[in-house]
Amino acid sequence: MVQQIEFKLKPQSRGFHLITEEVLRHLPQLPKAGLLNLFVQHTSCALSICENWDPDVRGDMETIYDRLVPENMPDYRHVLEGSDDMPAHAKCIITGVSINIPITDGRLNLGTWQGIYLCEFRNDGGSRNIVATIIE
Repeated sequence: MVQQIEFKLKPQSRGFHLITEEVLRHLPQLPKAGLLNLFVQHTSCALSICENWDPDVRGDMETIYDRLVPENMPDYRHVLEGSDDMPAHAKCIITGVSINIPITDGRLNLGTWQGIYLCEFRNDGGSRNIVATIIE
């Protein structure tokens, strides 16, 4: 059986945000075993799984990404939507717009220190649309 749910995440500022609990609030009861695919319908943010305990990891990730893909590079041509837009697209491609998480015993089978991240690459990205597909 396959279920699909669409929902919006609350708007977040630029940065790496732990959204595991917000995602779970939108999901129906999970099957005993299966797979959850999360897909974000945007090109300037991403989804990932990373450290869920120490908030310094989220700040460090932002520092790493900003150094990897800096703003205001003179070679950028896509600049009409602001200095954060083209870097946001590049960071999105590097990270990806979907993740898969196994479902075991009716819960997400994340590791002890793993959580779902919204990687918001725009200064003001707004709410983000998520498509959740549950495969039993």
